[in-house]
Amino acid sequence: MSQVSEVDVVRALQTAIKTGSVVLGSRRSIELVKHGRAKLVIVASNAPPEVRRDIEYYAKLSGVTVYIYPGTNMDLGAACGKPFSVASLTIVDPGQSNIVELVKALIEVGK
Repeated sequence: MSQVSEVDVVRALQTAIKTGSVVLGSRRSIELVKHGRAKLVIVASNAPPEVRRDIEYYAKLSGVTVYIYPGTNMDLGAACGKPFSVASLTIVDPGQSNIVELVKALIEVGK
């Protein structure tokens, strides 16, 4: 796979929202990770530290990938097509998108 960019991730996220199952919200993200139903969790860069810590802790126990979105919670909300802030979201089913593979490639590159 060639160079992966943030634009690719946003595009794949929008596809996942349209064709798959994406759950918005920190509390629900933590619950889904605890129960092992999450495929990927995306957390805004300015999410509250305790939320980020909890998600990363449970994700590590469950083997779920966590991606720290470089934008703010307002940017993440806009990327989802929502008029409100989104501190975190969970991909339960990526649908027709390749977001899980894209994010893993981005993390491996070390961006």
